Amino acid sequence: MSLTKSDRAKITDSVHSIQSARASLADIEEHKVPEVDEIQDCLEGADKKLRQALREAPQGKTGTPPKN
Repeated sequence: MSLTKSDRAKITDSVHSIQSARASLADIEEHKVPEVDEIQDCLEGADKKLRQALREAPQGKTGTPPKN
């Protein structure tokens, strides 16, 4: 399935948000936020899956027909 330019932009924004969240949580200690390691693992998995989608999906059309 192809991704439109808009889809790619949304996924890229999400990847950046996930990276930011991961960086913010990197120094949090487990006793302060229970299961922070599991949260980090989940964010890492989401990051990998979204990046994979960007790499593997062909770029589709933007959805707007060309003007004649």
